[in-house]
Amino acid sequence: MGSVRRVAMLAPMELELAPIVRILDLVESRPNEWRGQCGAIEVVACCTTMGMEAARRAATAMLAHEVDHVMIVGIAGAVSTTMEIGSLVVPASVIDRANATSFVPTRFAGSSPHGAITCGDDLITNAAQLDELERSGVIALDMESAAVGAVCAAASCDWSVWRAISDHAGGGLIDAELFAMTTPGGHADPHALERLLADPATRLRLEQLGRDANLA
Repeated sequence: MGSVRRVAMLAPMELELAPIVRILDLVESRPNEWRGQCGAIEVVACCTTMGMEAARRAATAMLAHEVDHVMIVGIAGAVSTTMEIGSLVVPASVIDRANATSFVPTRFAGSSPHGAITCGDDLITNAAQLDELERSGVIALDMESAAVGAVCAAASCDWSVWRAISDHAGGGLIDAELFAMTTPGGHADPHALERLLADPATRLRLEQLGRDANLA
């Protein structure tokens, strides 16, 4: 990686963006755009909202700022149930499930990328499917990284992926009903949330998800 003057940091949800804003002491320069410095490097950050198309749009918009490097940061689901919550994933590749296209992030000096993240807008919880992914070298799932990789690769811009494990895809905490209640910005639909919280077992799952996401 060459000389870096300006870095874009993209986070899919506000809960993923908030630590970046806090730690780097970024200031909101306009709606959904935060700026600041990390040493000599200028940082511009935004919330992409969830999903592949939203990530494509956000990455494209960030390239207009003439950034030298794009970082996609946030949480991901682990394929293996043995991966600890909070584990950092710096993948060697990311895969767009819609077209099986693979993208290789820029490698940082001193980093040790490993495994692949598979990316798409669908929910994967089936044990047999997860086992197959694990055998193929996939270690985590998310909904944005490959879209950012595609945009950056087309523009010949350096990019990287930094994800922390917040749940196990086959662990049972997230099912189709919980997945469907999430809005594009990553917020829970209040009406769906009210219905789900009426069920004690679902309430416990939501509490566990919250704790694990905060840890990640």
